[in-house]
Amino acid sequence: MTSLAFGVRFAHCLLQTLHRTWHQLESFAASFCALNFIGGVRSFFFLGVIAGGPAAVWSSYIITMIFMFITAAVLAEICSALPLSGSIYIWAAEAAGPKYARFVAFVVSFWAASAWMTFAAGNCQTTANFLLSLLTVFEINYPGGIDPTNIKWRALVWAVSEAFFLLAISMNFLPPRWYSRVFKFSLGLMAVDFLLNMIWLPIGVVKTYGFRSAHDAFLTTYNGTGAPPAWNWILSFLFTAGTLTGFDASGHIAEETKNASIVAARGILSSAFATGFFSFATIILYLFCTPPIEKWFEFYAPQPFVQVYVLALGKGGGVVMTIIAVLGLIINTSIAIVAASRLIFAIARDGVLPGSWWVGRVTPEGQPRNAVIVMFVFGAVLLCTILPSNVAFTSLVSAGAVPTIAAYGLISLLRLTQTRNHFKSTKFNLGRLKVPFYLSAVLFNALVVAVMVSPFVFPVTAQNLNYAGVIFGVVTVMAIASWWFTPSDRWLRYEHVKEIWDTTDQPGGIDQTVEAATQATEDRKPQFI
Repeated sequence: MTSLAFGVRFAHCLLQTLHRTWHQLESFAASFCALNFIGGVRSFFFLGVIAGGPAAVWSSYIITMIFMFITAAVLAEICSALPLSGSIYIWAAEAAGPKYARFVAFVVSFWAASAWMTFAAGNCQTTANFLLSLLTVFEINYPGGIDPTNIKWRALVWAVSEAFFLLAISMNFLPPRWYSRVFKFSLGLMAVDFLLNMIWLPIGVVKTYGFRSAHDAFLTTYNGTGAPPAWNWILSFLFTAGTLTGFDASGHIAEETKNASIVAARGILSSAFATGFFSFATIILYLFCTPPIEKWFEFYAPQPFVQVYVLALGKGGGVVMTIIAVLGLIINTSIAIVAASRLIFAIARDGVLPGSWWVGRVTPEGQPRNAVIVMFVFGAVLLCTILPSNVAFTSLVSAGAVPTIAAYGLISLLRLTQTRNHFKSTKFNLGRLKVPFYLSAVLFNALVVAVMVSPFVFPVTAQNLNYAGVIFGVVTVMAIASWWFTPSDRWLRYEHVKEIWDTTDQPGGIDQTVEAATQATEDRKPQFI
């Protein structure tokens, strides 16, 4: 089959169902805004302090930055050769080579879909925690107390989380050109949030309780998890890696991005670097501006940072910063849903999910709205775990990151062992750095997965069990069962995988082949429903 014939078929059957109007800004924003460096650091900062203390927070983040930048480079390399919706599971499948592609694709597609859907749900609980923390600011009593062990309180958190999730989902029904403005608004809001933290917060701290000393900010340790000292320190990677995971989002919208083989890969790299550096600056700021750890024990808000802002800026300032945080997290969640829905659409379009014929449909504007609805149903159900569990927050944080990080590591392992010398069409070839980068990404992401499935509170009881590992195990079993029972001629046939694989070693690769075939398919576009 000629490359043009393959491109025509590939364009007709796969690519041209989505709009293709976004550029570098949207590609960068898809990952950068989904990661939301300022919101992520602020939301999970207290987890890092509990595990290891300030000394672990900044040192573990430097390690995380280095290895996550390496991981981003590995993903950018393969993304450039395979800029397709569903990106991460297609990258994994093709990295495995034609023989094992189908099995790997099933596993990683289930991992990726569950990760992004869980992340969106967990983000809404984070948002609810910020908003409801204002009850402590205005000293409003709640029946049974503001305590995660109080079922009435958990019911309120659940209800508010569901409302925020519905709001974030509804934004995804905007037309693509309108949604481009959401990307831009999110970038602007993050800039305002960052500047207020960098300027207003330090001024407030100077006028109130004062900065912490360099010793307190950099050398203080703390064990609030009950784990053995060494593992308690390593548990700080739950915070550091959790705030720097998700830069693959640029790849999920690759089919909606022009010149995707360059733009999408660049979006992965640039968003990872920008998030890492801005996050580190924010962490250093907070280490100097937050009160001593002992003061944290007096906080009883579900999100302690709200009370930090009130101490430094007063009630009015605390309310303003909380509202900005809430708005940022809502938009952050909405953008994460964009990436996740494109992933679900791609998996359904390829026939993996139950009801794929419906989930894989798009609107006349080229939007996968049915996939967005699937996101809402799954996320709404998952948020119900808040009701029976008083550690749902940390469990959802871990469950949203584990499958993605496992996929990062698996892709790196497959590139190292199976397809080291393939994907020659990539515009981001790692050259001599391939082997050390692949190996480094494998080892680091394996460590992070171990941290994410580990209990966070010791001794372990039924009430504080981290169920992230359980979710990961169940999803993996479902993926293997689907692979076993789905006929091989229904999804990712060997011949199809081999065609794509061969194309990635040709000059220009898939992206150029499809772009060249677009005009040939203009009069053959499918009828949208």
